[in-house]
Amino acid sequence: MKTNQFYVVFLSMFFILSSCSKNDVKAQKTGKDGSVETEKPNSEYKPAFPGQTRIKAVKTNTLYNVEIINQELGKPWGIINLPDGRFLITDKRGYMNVVSADGKQMSKIEGFPKVDSKGQGGMLDVALDPDFKSNSIIYFSFSEPFGKGNLTSVAKGKLSSDFKTISVIKVIFRAEPSYDGDKHYGSRLAFDKDGNLFVSTGERSDKVTRVYAQKTDNYLGKIIKITKDGKPSPGNPFIGKEGYKPEIYAYGVRNPQGLAIDPNGNLWDVEMGPRGGDEINLIQPGKNYGWGDVTYGIEYSGDKVGKGITQKEGTEQPVYYWDPVISPSGITFYTGNIDEWKGNLFIGCLSGEHINRIVMKNNKVVGEERLLEDQKERFRDVLNGMDGNLYAVTDSGKLYKISKK
Repeated sequence: MKTNQFYVVFLSMFFILSSCSKNDVKAQKTGKDGSVETEKPNSEYKPAFPGQTRIKAVKTNTLYNVEIINQELGKPWGIINLPDGRFLITDKRGYMNVVSADGKQMSKIEGFPKVDSKGQGGMLDVALDPDFKSNSIIYFSFSEPFGKGNLTSVAKGKLSSDFKTISVIKVIFRAEPSYDGDKHYGSRLAFDKDGNLFVSTGERSDKVTRVYAQKTDNYLGKIIKITKDGKPSPGNPFIGKEGYKPEIYAYGVRNPQGLAIDPNGNLWDVEMGPRGGDEINLIQPGKNYGWGDVTYGIEYSGDKVGKGITQKEGTEQPVYYWDPVISPSGITFYTGNIDEWKGNLFIGCLSGEHINRIVMKNNKVVGEERLLEDQKERFRDVLNGMDGNLYAVTDSGKLYKISKK
């Protein structure tokens, strides 16, 4: 497909409004316990505290529109806004697209390094330099062919003034060791208010690499915090501590495809479990989030993970978990035009095929809603748009806009 192609005629056939006066309330089913989950859990594990799973269902009262404004994105993975309101959207196959605010125009950015796009790999997340307006620099994560396998890498580069090419590319971080696999790259990026960059890394899925999540001499299964040049962020919890990589901010995570900072400055990850055990975690410096030792999920085979325990001294409990899984990917905190959504966490769900709305109070989950279930889409990432609307991209290549009616 050529760059700068217009999709007006094509999209006019698919411009969908799916919010009636009832906001598709019938689409959300509830279980006997009043939660949004209607299926039985995979295990008999019990939560550590009330409200840690299967919280009461909530329903949005505000009327809203759901529109598909582009459905030719290819294989999108990450979406952010450019300062002028356009979208910068990564394509798993190794490049990015610039999409107009109305979704009707799309152009390709080329010049990126080679990616290993097999399996879950490829061009993954993207973030703007905090000084982007003056330096045109972006940061991106990708699965890089490296050594005898591949790994999660973070690079920076300068966009041309016409947004068609990227240059002066430099890889600033590699989540070593490399591994010949195709899963669990993690790979979300988030800048904090001080201009330091959080990076989530997966533990690469296989049992041989799972153990690295609990080891601190490597970068697998970690939350990393680095400067814009890839150095350990000042104040990191393990700087100068023997046996710890100084870039590590927290560890013991599985496959965190969701990473975001809330309006109060707290860092959150949302990560995939095996069969059961998808988690929301409040990430704090120096903490161990347990993966490899403790989980609310079981192996895909049905066996217990490790010793089959859900709590262990020295590890943090998830704020919330799901069993069965929803396969959470990108996340965002909403600050837009729908008042009852403000401060809520929105999660793009893959196997769950919905956008998950999480209502929190004092960092505890108090309500859950499943939106857009009727669309039957794998939602890869969600965006709190600068125009006050919620946006989402899907594995089928669609760009959704959810706005107040």
